[in-house]
This record gives sequence, C-alpha cells and structure tokens, in this order.
Amino acid sequence: MTPLRILIGCETSGVMRRAFAARGHDVWSCDVLPAEDGSNRHIRGNVRDYLDDGWDMLAVMHPPCTRLCRSGRRWMSGPGKWTPPKQLPRGRSWDSMKAEFEEGVALFVACWRAPIERVAIENPEMNDLARDRMPIDLPAPQMVQPFWFGERAYKATGFYLRGLPQLSPTDKLPEPERGSDDWKSWNAVHRAPPGPDRWKLRSRTYEGIAEACADQWGGYAMEAAA
Repeated sequence: MTPLRILIGCETSGVMRRAFAARGHDVWSCDVLPAEDGSNRHIRGNVRDYLDDGWDMLAVMHPPCTRLCRSGRRWMSGPGKWTPPKQLPRGRSWDSMKAEFEEGVALFVACWRAPIERVAIENPEMNDLARDRMPIDLPAPQMVQPFWFGERAYKATGFYLRGLPQLSPTDKLPEPERGSDDWKSWNAVHRAPPGPDRWKLRSRTYEGIAEACADQWGGYAMEAAA
C-alpha cells in the first residue's frame, strides 16, 4: 500500500511523528517551537498555514487548550456564562484571557475544518464556553488513558475524530491500589510542581498511545485510501 502524507500539528517532542515514520509514512511535525529531537522533518510555523498542502491525515496533538478545557473555566467566567470571573491569574486581565480563548477556538476550528479527509485532534474535555463555539458536527471526544496502552500513568486524553476509528486498547494494565506508591507514581503528571517546564510534561504524548495511533489510524487510512 502507498504510504500516507501525514501532518502532526502542535508537536515538538516528535513522539507521534516518529511512530508514523517508523511505519514508512511521509510524516512531518509542525509547531511554532523547534523540534526537540532536531529532526529535519519538522516545520517551524503555524499549523494553519500548512493545512492546504495535500495531506492524507492530520493529527493535532497539543493545540493550546488552557482556556478551552474544564480546568481553565474559572478564569474565563463567573456564575453563568461570560460574567466577570471572581479571580484572575496574577498580572492578567480578563480581556487578555478572552483573547487567548478566541485564539484557541480559532485554531481548533481551523484544524477541524481542514480540507483533509481524516483528522484527529487531541484535547481535554472542553468547558461549556468552548463547546458553545464548536462546529455542530464535532462529536464527543474519545477519552483514553495511557495505561490502556502499556504506560504506567494516568492522564485522561481526549481525541476528537473525523474519518478515523476510535482507538482500541493494546496492553491494558491493572490499576494500582488507590493511595499506594504505584498509584502516586502513575499520577506524576498531575503532581508535577509549578515551573517553566510543567506544560511540556503535561502535553507530552505517551509512546504507547503514539504506537497505537500509528498502527490503528495509519492502517485504517491506508486501507481506505487503497
């Protein structure tokens, strides 16, 4: 079967890019930041500028979601919808928070509506303000966990899918006892202390999930294209 042309948007780690590349696909990552692995298969720029370049699949792994996700809802509005929040992060204005929200919505919608037949966008479960702005054809996300794919970790990961099947677990691990040392280790991503690199830890793709994506979505897309 003919390899696919695949764009991995909003990725600097190269984990998803390498998983698809290992299966022979013509795959490129794209982000405004450079690739951590120094790959020459990385486009440094805004993913929206490259959506029309004839891709067979688009996987957007970590679009900015801080203002769209449920955990960020309290910074956007107080009771009801779009009422002044009770508190704002230090040094921030409500206008700047709303501007970030608008940018996050615009990026997500542009990727969802990209002229590409098969699309997967990784994003946490959205808050009500963000859902109100989403396209009518956006389905509920498939929520997966790293331990479904052999990774000893908890991190609820949502995939919004168009033209692709939901992922099936490949190596589901038994969960540790709540409160045990193993359980605390599995929650490391949630227990990370504040710091300049915490966002990178929280956004990194687990290799087990990337392998499943490359096998299942890549295989499905190749059969569909054939």
